[in-house]
Amino acid sequence: MKLGITNDHRGYKLKVELLEKLKLNYEVIDYGATSTESVDYPDYAFKLGEALTNNEIDFGIAICGSGIGISIACNKVKGIRAARVTNIEDVLETRNDNDANIICLNEKMNANDAYNLIITFITTPFSIEERHIRRVNKIKAYEANNER
Repeated sequence: MKLGITNDHRGYKLKVELLEKLKLNYEVIDYGATSTESVDYPDYAFKLGEALTNNEIDFGIAICGSGIGISIACNKVKGIRAARVTNIEDVLETRNDNDANIICLNEKMNANDAYNLIITFITTPFSIEERHIRRVNKIKAYEANNER
């Protein structure tokens, strides 16, 4: 499995800690900022989203100060379903119900907790229930019919 990770300046420290852990078992491509010098999170969110839609990676991980801004930016890329999560329940629901493909985290998260959320995210399958499939397909259809 190939993972992509991105961050802005505020997410840099957590990204570095996560890379150490993730690279032990996964191929990880870093699309993020390389320091704590101020940058604009949309630039890095778009890189990750495009990598995912171009099939360069299987799942994405995005980190910014709150996890919210970067999730909004990721979701502007067609085909992306990014979810900001804070606990295991969020992760299980967004993978099972929404087939999210990017997990978004805040910078204040403990690296071990973040790692556990990521592992749960990438190992939780999308539901086979018709209602979940139908809903995700409606999102995909809307995107296809509303290209700019």
